[in-house]
Amino acid sequence: MVRKKRTDGSSEGGEGSGSREAAPASGGGRGGGGYQQGRGGGGGGQQQGGRGRGRGYGQPQQQQYGGPREGQPPQQQQYSGPRGGQPPQQQQFSGPRGGQPPQQQYSGPRGGQPPQQQQYSGPRGGQPPPQQQQQHSGPRGGQPPQQQQYGGPREGQPPQQQHQQYGGPRGGPPSRSGGRGGASSSAGLPQRQPVPELHQATLPTYQAVSSQPTPSEVGPTQTPDPPAPVQEFEQLSIEQGAPSQAIQPIPSSSKACKFPLRPGKGQVGKRCMVKANHFFAELPDKDLHQYDVTITPEVTSRGVNRAVMKQLVDLYRETHLGKRLPAYDGRKSLYTAGPLPFVSKEFRILLQDEEEGAGGQRREREFKIVIKLAARADLHHLGMFLQGKQADAPQEALQVLDIVLRELPTSKPRFTPVGRSFYSPDIGRKQSLGDGLESWRGFYQSIRPTQMGLSLNIDMSSTAFIEALPVTEFVCELLNRDIRSRPLSDADRVKIKKALRGVKVEVTHRGNMRRKYRISGLTAVATRELTFPVDERNTQKSVVEYFYETYGFRIQHTQLPCLQVGNSNRPNYLPMEVCKIVEGQRYSKRLNERQITALLKVTCQRPQEREKDILRTVGLNDYAKDPYAKEFGIKISASLASVEARILPPPWLKYHDSGREGTCLPQVGQWNMMNKKMINGGTVSNWICVNFSRQVPDNLARTFCQELAQMCHTSGMAFNPEPVLPPVSARPEQVEKVLKTRYHDAMAKLPKGTEIDLLIVILPDNNGSLYGDLKRICETELGIVSQCCLTKHVFKMSKQYMANVALKINVKVGGRNTVLVDALSRRIPLVSDRPTIIFGADVTHPHPGEDSSPSIAAVVASQDWPEITKYAGLVCAQAHRQELIQDLFKEWKDPQKGVVTGGMIKELLIAFRKSTGHKPLRIIFYRDGVSEGQFYQVLLYELDAIRKACASLEAGYQPPVTFVVVQKRHHTRLFAHNHNDRNSVDRSGNILPGTVVDSKICHPTEFDFYLCSHAGIQGTSRPAHYHVLWDENNFSADGLQSLTNNLCYTYARCTRSVSIVPPAYYAHLAAFRARFYMEPETSDSGSMASGSMARGGGMGGRNTRAPNVNAAVRPLPPLKDNVKRVMFYC
Repeated sequence: MVRKKRTDGSSEGGEGSGSREAAPASGGGRGGGGYQQGRGGGGGGQQQGGRGRGRGYGQPQQQQYGGPREGQPPQQQQYSGPRGGQPPQQQQFSGPRGGQPPQQQYSGPRGGQPPQQQQYSGPRGGQPPPQQQQQHSGPRGGQPPQQQQYGGPREGQPPQQQHQQYGGPRGGPPSRSGGRGGASSSAGLPQRQPVPELHQATLPTYQAVSSQPTPSEVGPTQTPDPPAPVQEFEQLSIEQGAPSQAIQPIPSSSKACKFPLRPGKGQVGKRCMVKANHFFAELPDKDLHQYDVTITPEVTSRGVNRAVMKQLVDLYRETHLGKRLPAYDGRKSLYTAGPLPFVSKEFRILLQDEEEGAGGQRREREFKIVIKLAARADLHHLGMFLQGKQADAPQEALQVLDIVLRELPTSKPRFTPVGRSFYSPDIGRKQSLGDGLESWRGFYQSIRPTQMGLSLNIDMSSTAFIEALPVTEFVCELLNRDIRSRPLSDADRVKIKKALRGVKVEVTHRGNMRRKYRISGLTAVATRELTFPVDERNTQKSVVEYFYETYGFRIQHTQLPCLQVGNSNRPNYLPMEVCKIVEGQRYSKRLNERQITALLKVTCQRPQEREKDILRTVGLNDYAKDPYAKEFGIKISASLASVEARILPPPWLKYHDSGREGTCLPQVGQWNMMNKKMINGGTVSNWICVNFSRQVPDNLARTFCQELAQMCHTSGMAFNPEPVLPPVSARPEQVEKVLKTRYHDAMAKLPKGTEIDLLIVILPDNNGSLYGDLKRICETELGIVSQCCLTKHVFKMSKQYMANVALKINVKVGGRNTVLVDALSRRIPLVSDRPTIIFGADVTHPHPGEDSSPSIAAVVASQDWPEITKYAGLVCAQAHRQELIQDLFKEWKDPQKGVVTGGMIKELLIAFRKSTGHKPLRIIFYRDGVSEGQFYQVLLYELDAIRKACASLEAGYQPPVTFVVVQKRHHTRLFAHNHNDRNSVDRSGNILPGTVVDSKICHPTEFDFYLCSHAGIQGTSRPAHYHVLWDENNFSADGLQSLTNNLCYTYARCTRSVSIVPPAYYAHLAAFRARFYMEPETSDSGSMASGSMARGGGMGGRNTRAPNVNAAVRPLPPLKDNVKRVMFYC
């Protein structure tokens, strides 16, 4: 139960094989927490940990999709270029800096002949597909298709060029021969086969008249455009007319909002059976009653409330409660199976406090409890809902069943409830996490409505607890030294105070009287100097004297401060050495890197072990004998649910034809870069290197850079082997000065109008805030993309690592690594037929300990069509723990221009139109990190923002939207039916990549599915859960499942399929990166998963009320234009 939002190494691309960012890692979902660290095939590099997310549910007409079966490569569609190995002519792109457009055109085939193209979906039995020619829909008579404008020159050129130009090469003017910009003109660049900017795809089935962008189109989020309808999109005439899908009005409230129904079950893929950690629960046939409970005096602690109610039930069950055994939620509600013999009744009970009050007395308190009939809980509607005869889940009835099944573990000794989980030192072994913390094992339990009826979802979990140590020992562990050796520094005191505030301790100097207190702080002076008044005349007595005289206890560590307990007006002082930490206190603050790694090691279990542990837990819980389950008539199955699944085929991937392998079919979710070249290699003409590692000498830094440049060249990039200036060594504390000086020195050496394409940075292995500072300076101040590499990798210099880093560098400078063959041959249903933009969005929240720092929202959107692999990203800060993305659409009054509109969606739509020449006619929006309770609010608010952004661009412009929530933070796990069947598991023992489930454990009526798109590496894979909240594009189950699975193979940072769809993944990376841009006092270099609070108990839930636009949140420094148009966050 590690609730970090993938701070554990920047998620599936974390520090695995590189710097903090230099390991394009991936895949292997973290499994119960597991940190995936493994071997990718050739280019697929050291992977690290999956991401956490999601919540649980499933699906879509059967469009067969995805290439011929039985492993035949699809016939290569002719690569439209000229014959004889010459490069195809290049589409118009962002051109030389002087603003003259290059003379090249986007090459149609010569003489108007259509390229050869294979027939969709290929023959069945593995024979090669027939070589049928599909009529090329391009212009007649051999005219080249209209050029797609790819943005214009950069920085300070006419306005139409400023906006997120994606992808043109960076070096000087492109050669007429169609080489990559700057490649042929730069002296000393490696000679290589030039590559076209865009892999030629079959042209669309309508003609788009490409127009020059107008000045009104520019403007990042900060300086948005004039109001609607602007002429941005109006000059694009679309022959095929309006989209055929009906645009549905947005519901005015969650009551009116109905999520799409499942459009049938998917059929594509090889069928198989899997097991899920869901246990069938029989719906009780009982007459449930709900009672309101009022306890006075009111207490905030559920524990105290439960103790009061337990006492009441023990005393009065047989008499006043009519022998009923009620279930209590610890707050205001009590449930019974049948009526109590009264409508309202008052009880009084006495309860002894377990903690001492300010005066040192353990009080016996009287409580008054009023129990009053509130309602009858309706199980009939729950039955109707499970049968699909009613649309809304009756939450109240589900809640009752959840509370009933939580009663027993909650009341067990040594069981600590945390959210929906229960932890105990008796479940599995405790493991030390360092610094006075240890991990406890536990289990998660939740009742869910599914297609098979009610199901109890049970999963294993681990979390951090404070070790039950004497306080002096805890402090030694915390500071990692013997505290008697030297006095505490101010920093030590702050660290101790932070760690101990709010912790419960018991005293050990009074024999069996183990009174308990809660720590409120530390004394400012040492114990030996501490005195307190003993009478009205203010006579002072020292604490040392008092303890000796009263208890005969001689204090040894008089140099240490005392613990302050009780309330702050009348504090009690307790020497550290007489206090021991009470067992069973969960540690809710932030863990450090070492602790996270240790906790992930504990939680990382192979699928077979995890399955056994889950079954053992169900056995130990023994629901058949649970008095509460019996009382309420709930019966739980003792075996895992068997579920029908399908394994979707992997997509064919296209690489550049100049490599020995132009296409590739991934095997078990991975492949490598051997014999392949990136489909669009980027250009790095001008680069510099800064070395912040003391251990790396200058000559090694030089050699490393040469090797990296060579690997980039081998992989298909145009990479100048010589830097603008030689690598320079620098001290981390001078990061700002060094970067700015080196940047300006390099710029001074370059011809006017050229830019630095890349900064390579060598970092110490432990670099604290250096990484974040560097990214902030480069991306928001200098406008330069950077690649960080850790010292350990510089020394190893492994080919695998270099290949991984090359993938990242290529997309950071505007290249593409690979493209789906089906995208190029336009065979992706509901994407290829007309210009489609795919968005990914995520919000990361500060860690629970941070009570004021803002949440950060990120939105990315595809900038190429039909390829859909390049994504531009935008970020913004918003109110603390606000889940709704506030900057999707903005409107404000400008004194000169009147009403002005802007926002992230608008900016990304304009960027798409600039980079492709088309306006999007379909929107697919993948939204990460939303828990079930927030579905309605997020959909209503964000869909409305998308609609407004579209309307602000052109009157009546409303492309159909499909809105899909992506969840990883759920507890559904899928296991192979037979762990020993080598054909049904991958090397880690997990289910195969492409496994999709849309039946039985999914939602009774709505369109959702579980997809395990990645191969496991360590631990148990966690499938992603996709839930469709809106669908105007009318996706079939197969259409959306196959699209989502295929996109998972286009993630730029590694040669593996990843565990969640890349646009959602990129949005997470961008949001995570933006946390480094905050001012140091508000920055929290780690962050926690959006959606994570859904799992944990009540620490600061998230806000889904409509955003308060005026909330004072310091905006993030804006990204430089040339940074935001590339995948800087990779």
